[in-house]
Amino acid sequence: MIEQTNSKTELKKMLLAIVIPASFMFLAWLIFALEKSLNINFAQYGLLPRDFRQWYGILTMPFLHGGSEHIIANTVSFIILGSMLFYFHNDRAILLFILSYFLSGIFTWLIGRESIHIGASAMIYAFAGYLFTAGLIGKNIRRMAITLIIVFLYGSMIWGMFPINEKISWEGHLSGFITGLILAIIFTPPTESLPDDDEDLDEDQYWLVDETQNKDKLLN
Repeated sequence: MIEQTNSKTELKKMLLAIVIPASFMFLAWLIFALEKSLNINFAQYGLLPRDFRQWYGILTMPFLHGGSEHIIANTVSFIILGSMLFYFHNDRAILLFILSYFLSGIFTWLIGRESIHIGASAMIYAFAGYLFTAGLIGKNIRRMAITLIIVFLYGSMIWGMFPINEKISWEGHLSGFITGLILAIIFTPPTESLPDDDEDLDEDQYWLVDETQNKDKLLN
């Protein structure tokens, strides 16, 4: 009976962890569907670095995508990494999510090329950066396991932070990862001890396929 109760609790926790990341991307899909149905393009409302007239791009960038492949790839990564953030760091996940949203956009606005940047990739890199770094410095078995998962599944993400492809917003990727790194250092005490075997572990409490369609100065 106890094992069955624990299983139900874990299932409930997993489902709750998906809610916010999935809702965020659902809104991105609604915007994408609106663009397609009305044959319009909202990319012009993306992030344009150091242009104070387009400050709102910091907020709109994660919801805008350059094509179906772009938004599909971002959706998968966003939900997987976002859910891991909420599942393993649920005591601070909402705060980390919000800070990842704003800081990754702000950093991209500061260092990005003078082109329009769109896509949720910066936040995805922020989640990966946080999960990876927290796993290294947290001295916690579960977080170390997360680190190994991130390395195994998303190790190739490292190349997205270098100017290899001019059509990819590597600045957004780099900004996101730096955001995650900073947040992990701030919110993960390096002196945190490993949980005891009899301790309740539930109390342990974060890209761009970038396809552009040859739109002028559009970076996914």
